[in-house]
Amino acid sequence: MDSTQWKEQVVELLYWRDLQRTGVCFGASLFLLLSLSVCSIVSVIAYISLALLSVTISFRIYKGIIQAVQKSEDGHPFKMYLEQDIAISSDLVHKYSELALARFNTLVKELRRLFLVEDLVDSLKFAVLMWLLTYVGGLFNGLTLIIIAHIAVFTWPVVYEKHQVQIDHYYELVNNQVKDVMKKIQAKIPGAKPKTE
Repeated sequence: MDSTQWKEQVVELLYWRDLQRTGVCFGASLFLLLSLSVCSIVSVIAYISLALLSVTISFRIYKGIIQAVQKSEDGHPFKMYLEQDIAISSDLVHKYSELALARFNTLVKELRRLFLVEDLVDSLKFAVLMWLLTYVGGLFNGLTLIIIAHIAVFTWPVVYEKHQVQIDHYYELVNNQVKDVMKKIQAKIPGAKPKTE
């Protein structure tokens, strides 16, 4: 599967094109996140494994009884899945590890630029963002933010698709206001050079 097919599948999933598939994915992942907020990760993994084993063992026993009663030789009920190749190719691992390394290096260079104040305005923006995140961190823990982000990822695309005109209009208004405020701030800071767009 190449990256364009993968991206198309993610878009279809997030835009709820296949309701059953998206519902299962959203529900299962939200259940996992909510479980992690109540129990430890070890407990969640143990409970999910026990539930999965209960289903598969029960199904295997049921199929064995049916085969014995009907005197058929259907074989193992999970034979098709047991014969599938689930190994990850080394090419795929190299491809994604190189992508991850490139992004990591970009992140480190950007953080170096911000912390060593290469551009005063960008470093001040970063400082304000970190200051705001201290308040967010005081209100929510990391898992709560992940749950909120998860729900937003599955709802925002559909809401945006239905109300795109209104959202774009208000986004443009806010964006213009922010640009005006940034120009005023940059004009008052000595040595700050305005960004060219």
